[in-house]
Amino acid sequence: MFRVVRAENLAPDIYRLEIEAPRIARKQKPGQFVIVRVYEEGERIPLTIEKADPQRGTINIVVQSVGKTTELLNRLEAGDAILDVVGPLGQPSEIEKFGTVVAISGGVGTAMAYPTAAALKKAGNFVISIVGARNKKRVILEREMRDVSDELLITTDDGSYGKKGLVTDGLRELIQNGTHIDRVLAVGPIVMMKAVAEITRASRIPTIVSLNPIMLDGTGMCGGCRVLVDGKSRFACVDGPEFDAHGVDFDTLLHRNAMYVDAEKRSVERCHQEMESHD
Repeated sequence: MFRVVRAENLAPDIYRLEIEAPRIARKQKPGQFVIVRVYEEGERIPLTIEKADPQRGTINIVVQSVGKTTELLNRLEAGDAILDVVGPLGQPSEIEKFGTVVAISGGVGTAMAYPTAAALKKAGNFVISIVGARNKKRVILEREMRDVSDELLITTDDGSYGKKGLVTDGLRELIQNGTHIDRVLAVGPIVMMKAVAEITRASRIPTIVSLNPIMLDGTGMCGGCRVLVDGKSRFACVDGPEFDAHGVDFDTLLHRNAMYVDAEKRSVERCHQEMESHD
């Protein structure tokens, strides 16, 4: 069992959980993730490690309620426990001095971009971060991203905070203004990462995306996280989660991730009914 030390609400339906996991905290590197199971019969879901504190023996995960398991996680409070937290899994981010790096994140993807952006800044890169959200209330980790960025641009779909528009608008503006970009990291919704990849492909800017497909075991055995990269099957759990954006087949990824949407919706509805009956 893994005890929850702290639970913090960051935005509507988005929580940060600090969890006791000393072994993971000592070994994790930026870009890696854990697979979590709340209870014995529950599903296993991958969640990025937003931050680790080896001294405290804790890791932070940021969870958005989109299904039954994430809903259950976000109802946990300090003192509660999670049955399984397995990790660190996946390949760490490639960290070196590239030059000018643009870190682009949408929604809860900011929690995934943050540790890599921090490591890139520490390695001597000039980091420009573009953080996007639907509205002001859904902007997360602004202070953290500002601390690890030389420049920070916030965009919101409705213009309620920062600049009105999409993160891709901010990227286009940088390119059009002649900013020399050596590398781009994009983390967020698949459609956003696909759009970023198309923009940088035209400008021949090396681009990395962090993929978060359906996963079960995190060891490459189940094949659930299979993605097509350069026409070949790769497993996000062991080969990724980060890949060259210009080689990713985003259309196939979108199709695979949508396979269980209806089943997940029914599961969430049953979960709400069960919770209401217990109130």
